[in-house]
Amino acid sequence: MSSEIIKKEDTKITLKLVVDSSKFEEAINKAYNKTKSKFNVQGFRKGKAPRKIIERLYGVEVFYEEAIDMVLPEVYGAALKEHDIDPVDYPEVDIEEINKGEDVVFTAIVEVMPEFEVTEYKGIEVEKKEYNVQEEDIQKELDDLLEKGARMIAVEDRPVKDEDMIIFDYKGMIDGVPFEGGSAERWSLTVGSEQFIPGFEEQLVGKNIGEQAEVNVTFPEDYHSEDLAGKDAVFEVIIHEIKEKEMPQLDDEFAKDVSEFDTLDELKNNIKENLEKEAGGKSEQELRNRIIELVSDRIDIKIPDAAVEKQVDNMLMDFGYNLQYQGLNLEYYLQATGITEESLREQMRPDATKTVKNELVIEKIGEQENIVATDEDIDEQIEKMANQYGQDLKEMRTKLGEQDLKSVREGIIFKKTVDFLVENAEII
Repeated sequence: MSSEIIKKEDTKITLKLVVDSSKFEEAINKAYNKTKSKFNVQGFRKGKAPRKIIERLYGVEVFYEEAIDMVLPEVYGAALKEHDIDPVDYPEVDIEEINKGEDVVFTAIVEVMPEFEVTEYKGIEVEKKEYNVQEEDIQKELDDLLEKGARMIAVEDRPVKDEDMIIFDYKGMIDGVPFEGGSAERWSLTVGSEQFIPGFEEQLVGKNIGEQAEVNVTFPEDYHSEDLAGKDAVFEVIIHEIKEKEMPQLDDEFAKDVSEFDTLDELKNNIKENLEKEAGGKSEQELRNRIIELVSDRIDIKIPDAAVEKQVDNMLMDFGYNLQYQGLNLEYYLQATGITEESLREQMRPDATKTVKNELVIEKIGEQENIVATDEDIDEQIEKMANQYGQDLKEMRTKLGEQDLKSVREGIIFKKTVDFLVENAEII
């Protein structure tokens, strides 16, 4: 078996792969022994017909496909190793010559990452945006804690007002006829939450417990149910309960209830420290992202389509996971938004291309600067992963395969390379 590069352009390499006749003959014999039981030949028990008889009946090519599947991976893998080729995706293979008793010749078009050098990546001038924690930021966090600690108190001496939580029955009718899904008993609603169609909740303000009332509304023209869209409706409503939100006092006792601190001042200081840490992390991450963009934008390289599609696959998978956290799935999202998966992929392609390019540029700078992941770096990262997932360090090590370790190594080199760029940047 032999191979040679016969064409090289941009991100594609065309290989000529040759399997000598004796090697292919061996593969045909193996293919015959593997598949002979599938042939019914008159005069022979199933699986006992000689190869020559089967070839005479079905043609000499009858075992070629199986034989090719046997020899191609071997000759292709050897060619990649010989020519130091790292393919992005599966090759596009064509059979050029295949005749009985002769060498078999293939061509394989392989997509690879572009070859390039990165220059002028030191001394990059970049602006670092600082985020200062304001008093209102601290107050917002306190307000959120107050909201979580609020409780609903029943009221009976006044009518409904905005932001009340009410328990009520309703029955909807169009032209005096009830419609499907238009009624419920003891339904819970926070007035002003816009849970119902426009105009419904506003008409509940001022109503009293036990009072029967009519609410007149018009369904929006774009309502999801075509049977109701644009129709006038009347809802018969009776309110059973009114509850209002009672907020806790913002004092030392509140601080003790919601935290490990004894005083409100201690709680505020802790909130400020956490916000400052978040602000610092946000500022630092934005700086790193900006440096990557500035370096990457200086370089013009062609990104292989296969690499972009793989990144789109990853982005689509992450998007699906995020939907699951919200109790949804991709199929429901596509139906609800009326877009196709291909149009969603098309929207993702620009960002996918940018991500692949950025990763390539940082990887190349790491190579040029001889940045590596030491055994200590890898051990430290695995320990962080073990702590993150609450697993024993030894157990985590045994679970990591070769590809996992490769990803860990690449992640470390990426981070160290960006660290290098930050250290050598002119930060404003």
